[in-house]
Amino acid sequence: MIEAVIGIPAFMLFIGLIIAAGRFTIAQHSVESAANAAARAASISRTQEQAQGAASSSAATTLNNQGLKCSSKSVSVDTTGFAAPVGTPARVTATVTCQVQVADLAVPGLPGTLSVEATMASAIDTYRER
Repeated sequence: MIEAVIGIPAFMLFIGLIIAAGRFTIAQHSVESAANAAARAASISRTQEQAQGAASSSAATTLNNQGLKCSSKSVSVDTTGFAAPVGTPARVTATVTCQVQVADLAVPGLPGTLSVEATMASAIDTYRER
């Protein structure tokens, strides 16, 4: 009886930590995919303004398709590469941040949300008119 009283909560804590680690790993993969899609969408846009909109839209669509539910998310795009003259290599960088809920796991010491962030870059066509 005493073994069960001590062993069951420890086992449940262990299971909760495994689920939290799995949720974080899946979220990391999804956010990396969203950042990659955002950078690619921005790099094929014609203007900086279009690049910002395309990146945000692409990241949101990718996160939605991956089934990741973020309590808050942000997409930051560095489009300074569009100012480079034609013939100069340039790139666009997209950073996606997502707050993933883990409060429902009720693991002591685990925060209510985990922040997952990924940054990806995509080259802008060197000889395309900007």
